[in-house]
Amino acid sequence: MSEQPGVSDEYRMASPWPLFVALGFALSEVGVFLGVLPVAVAGILLLGASVTGILRESGYVSDVWRVLAALGGVFALLGAGLVATQVPPGSLAIVETVAAPNGAVGRGLAVAIAGVMLVAAAATGRVVGTARL
Repeated sequence: MSEQPGVSDEYRMASPWPLFVALGFALSEVGVFLGVLPVAVAGILLLGASVTGILRESGYVSDVWRVLAALGGVFALLGAGLVATQVPPGSLAIVETVAAPNGAVGRGLAVAIAGVMLVAAAATGRVVGTARL
């Protein structure tokens, strides 16, 4: 008799990452579309980290920091592109618009900020991870 009948080492354990991917996606959507910057940034951070985690767990990538930096770069470029399409080029209105974001500019800033934070987290993780070895 075993303590856990029906459970064997052959069976794969359930992964927690799909729950966090869904939660990150939902938080980012709610934050971006309602214009709540902290919720949007937190959701995008959770989404990027969860996607990186699920790729690592499934064995598709070996270096999580490179993937996290790439996802952050994509988010940063998309957010910056959205902001750039909403602000007239060469005008001084960009300072006023960024200081009090609304609409698409605020959403683009949330995505860009989260992207930059993901890239910074990846760079920090790489430095700290290699320093411990």
